[in-house]
Amino acid sequence: ALRLMEEESTLHHDIIQQDFLDTYNNLTLKTLMGMEWVSRHCPNASYVMKADSDIFLNVGFLARELLQLQLPPKKDFMTGYIYRNTGPLRSKAYKWYVPREVYPNDTYPPYCGGPGYVLSGDLAKKVYGVAQTLRVINMEDVFMGLCLHKLGVSVTNSPWGLFNLARLEYEKCQFSKLVLVHHFGPTDLQRVWPDFQGGNKTCPS
Repeated sequence: ALRLMEEESTLHHDIIQQDFLDTYNNLTLKTLMGMEWVSRHCPNASYVMKADSDIFLNVGFLARELLQLQLPPKKDFMTGYIYRNTGPLRSKAYKWYVPREVYPNDTYPPYCGGPGYVLSGDLAKKVYGVAQTLRVINMEDVFMGLCLHKLGVSVTNSPWGLFNLARLEYEKCQFSKLVLVHHFGPTDLQRVWPDFQGGNKTCPS
């Protein structure tokens, strides 16, 4: 595994490492690692996206139809699929169990679902900074919402259906007008991407 990682890094220069185990319960640490890296190495970025590896991502639509509408680039901005009026699960039987001593409140602030969300570049540094003052919980998307709440920043609604956290069956014209679809693994992406990038089908504007 280490050899493959070294080959990937040498070929694409796209791997960042820190000293913790890459496990589900450490997703928050991994996201904060990304926020720190952006703060240090991309301080002038207008926007940043956090995305899981198992999504279909339409970068062109994101840049053209969503972010261009935010010109000039916004500050204190985050958007994605927004969860509201949710709260911690207190039973140890659940994957997302959070004990009351870790998070005593019964509700979470609004937050963007973890498979993929977009934030303004300035917010990455602020999130990383305020995270140092909060107790970390293992759900990185909820924790990002807690950071925003502490900063006094609200999530921004995006048009309905652009961020799909449920799997959709691929259809080129539908997928051409959304940002992401969750639950698309490497095999799925290899299957649909050539058609999405090419093909003869013309979609209505």
